[in-house]
Amino acid sequence: MAAPTQKIAGAAVVSLVASLALSLALPAAPQAAGQEPPAQDSSTQQRYDIVLAGGRVMDPESGRDEVANVGIVGSEIAAVSPATLEGDVVIDVSGLVVAPGFIDLHAHGQTNRANEFQARDGVTTALELESGVASPAAFLARRSGKAILNYGVSVSHMAARVRAMPAREAALRKATALLASDPEAGEQALSSAGSAARYEGVLPENYAAMAEALEGGLAEGALGFGMAHQYYPGASRDEILRVFEIAAETGAVVYTHVRNMGIDAMQEVVANAAVTGAGLHVVHVNSSSLGAISPVLDLIGGARSRGLDITTEAYPYTAASTGIQSAIFDRGWQGRLGIGYGDVQWQDTGERLTAASFDRYRRIGGTVIIHMMRPEWIREAVSRDFVMIASDGMPYAPGAHPRSAGTFSRFLGRYVRDEGAVSLMEGLARITIMPAQRLETVSEQMAFKGRLHPGADADVTVFDPARIVDTATFEEDLSYSVGVVHVLVGGEFAVRDEENVEGVFPGRAVTGRWR
Repeated sequence: MAAPTQKIAGAAVVSLVASLALSLALPAAPQAAGQEPPAQDSSTQQRYDIVLAGGRVMDPESGRDEVANVGIVGSEIAAVSPATLEGDVVIDVSGLVVAPGFIDLHAHGQTNRANEFQARDGVTTALELESGVASPAAFLARRSGKAILNYGVSVSHMAARVRAMPAREAALRKATALLASDPEAGEQALSSAGSAARYEGVLPENYAAMAEALEGGLAEGALGFGMAHQYYPGASRDEILRVFEIAAETGAVVYTHVRNMGIDAMQEVVANAAVTGAGLHVVHVNSSSLGAISPVLDLIGGARSRGLDITTEAYPYTAASTGIQSAIFDRGWQGRLGIGYGDVQWQDTGERLTAASFDRYRRIGGTVIIHMMRPEWIREAVSRDFVMIASDGMPYAPGAHPRSAGTFSRFLGRYVRDEGAVSLMEGLARITIMPAQRLETVSEQMAFKGRLHPGADADVTVFDPARIVDTATFEEDLSYSVGVVHVLVGGEFAVRDEENVEGVFPGRAVTGRWR
């Protein structure tokens, strides 16, 4: 950077009481909890592009927690040191926490408008792993050089299984032809074909074609297999087992939305992981378990303690969100979910539904918010030491679920700071190093994310621990979280002084090792 040296005060002015509390909480030296950060040599007098000066540097991988300065050169962290660092841009972040950028494993909002809200929530990497996409190549090409945040996807099992259905050959041909001329339309046509076949099964003699489609997605850059089979109940237990076998053979991870909200659905995927050796990530364990959250967490925790490669995540809200035409709302949904019409909210207007309006909207199609969880279920999920936090953020729309804008600030502000569910260092681990480690076996890039030490990617989130909190609600349009002061993606500001930086696209693709 050629700009002259400049001193810029942090935008957030922490109150006297909060500053005193923060200073008293700082340890005299890093707390060792793993690999120690490399020692810094202040004698080199290196000049950095950006220096974040005087903040509380917290690196969950090493346990480092001290007042220090962070020097950035290009897209990498070059120094973390108590010594003074010289830079072209020096930003005073005293009183603020400097942490690795937050990693969201489960973000359906894959547009820059969605990224703007995610960035203000501290996110630097937002991945679509639950549902995945029909054509990873088309998705990655569409976002290349045009994304605010780092991005990546799994390959959709729902779309891949259509390639193993001879009866769907006409729809498949049309979608494939579209991919060549209009990749976005072709990708959507493949997804629609998968949804149309949701009540159909793949015959055993066609499993090889399904495997070829899934492996083709890996070759295009996917991070594994997105398998949301509650949305296509025609998938037999045998078919799902075969997906795990393919994952084990290729070294891929299965990211699954299990087939129903109950412990039996969890037992299915845990058993599949156990007998095949495939890596498994269970998405939104809170909304996939409901009242069975305790035994489900015991099941996953027990499997992990015995060496199975199984991880999970939760979002810190008591409502879910999905399409009203999905299989979740097939006949008998009230009993399965334990709710009634009035617990379902139409996204576009915020209205609670009745039998008549439910039937009308079900014919039209659209997105609903489903109020179906209890606060104690969420607290239990976020308190377990192996549960990561991920948003399940929806595509941007007025009235969209608030998790699309506030998941990480809500977790850090309400559950970590206000309720003390976990310590701040533990909370940061759930949204930085833990998701990075989940993906390291499938993407070499993730070994450089979720950390704050020299050589790591300069994906950095700077926030005020006394103020960070979500502001989005179920009643209003999305609103930005507060307390996230600066966000850097690959060494470039996406958020500066609590404002989105316009016209910058530092996001880069996170791709699988098969590409």
